Amino acid sequence: MPRRTATMLASTLMLIALLCAGVFIPVPYAEMSPGPTVNTLGDHDGEPVLQISGHKTYEASGHLNMTTVRVTSADYKMNLVEAVYGWLAHDNKVVPHDTLYPDGKTEEQSTQENAEEFSQSQESAKVAALKELGIPVKSWVVVSTVVKDSPAEGKLHAGDVIKSVDGTAVKQPADVAELVTKHKPGEDVTFTVVPAKEQAAAEKENRTATTTEKVTITTAASDDTGEKRAIVGISAGTDHTFPFSIDIKLADVGGPSAGLMFSLGIYDKLTPGDLTGGKFVAGTGTIDDDGTVGPIGGIEMKTVGARSKGAQYFLTPADNCAAAAKDTPDGLTLVKVGTIDDALAALKDIRSGDTDALPSCTAS
Repeated sequence: MPRRTATMLASTLMLIALLCAGVFIPVPYAEMSPGPTVNTLGDHDGEPVLQISGHKTYEASGHLNMTTVRVTSADYKMNLVEAVYGWLAHDNKVVPHDTLYPDGKTEEQSTQENAEEFSQSQESAKVAALKELGIPVKSWVVVSTVVKDSPAEGKLHAGDVIKSVDGTAVKQPADVAELVTKHKPGEDVTFTVVPAKEQAAAEKENRTATTTEKVTITTAASDDTGEKRAIVGISAGTDHTFPFSIDIKLADVGGPSAGLMFSLGIYDKLTPGDLTGGKFVAGTGTIDDDGTVGPIGGIEMKTVGARSKGAQYFLTPADNCAAAAKDTPDGLTLVKVGTIDDALAALKDIRSGDTDALPSCTAS
């Protein structure tokens, strides 16, 4: 066989081998891409996203779109060819698998965590919107979760209202950890709680729960490196009673990043006129009960997804601004927001056409 022919054959076989290796050898990466965007003022799957009853509402035009990111599943094994294609693709992002599924987290665990965060973000969105409108919301600290095999298991339950710890009144979730960690591991701590069943019955009957119980728990040592803290194995959160019904109907979405846009949608539905002035506004960001907007992941994917659907303006959490501004889609104006007040002020400028006054995002 002539040397040139042999060389070409060997090169061809090597290329085929490399392609096969690229297709069949898995790599520890996952992919993020733009996901669906949904107008919080409109319908989804045939029903309104925001359903409010018991209070006067108003028609709202324009768009206040929440945005999402698609990710490959925890069990999906990406190959080298897919990873290289993802790195080269403009609208996708390839990241280490552990970035999306840390500590070997399964897809079921990730889905459950995202569902819990989504539920909490809806509650905070409602609270933030109603506070902005001056509508009172009753709030209290509750047991959110109880860790399996922890000292609190079987003694405290999700939904229990925490009134005090060691006789000191609890006003916010952070108070619980602060009071527990005043103890040394192995010491007893006493919780005064309204049992979850009693609280649920009181809410159903529109009365204040009065039955309390004292629960004494022996603390354990945390798993932290260094000095061990006293823990009981619960996480505390906030629950609310709203003066009227607000339901958010949106399936197959998880995580906390739609909080800001839900809050603005609720505010728009409860006030006359249009927040957007008929413009197409999209955005993202977590929100807490006080209306503070927090950063999210996948900002580059969300701006691309929003612009592809026609968004003209994108409400961007302040801490995401630098990343978003590095590659802003043509025709999309990034608007920097840190609170719900910032977002409402920006929407006022958008309505009036005074866009030069908008706080913009810049690349660092």
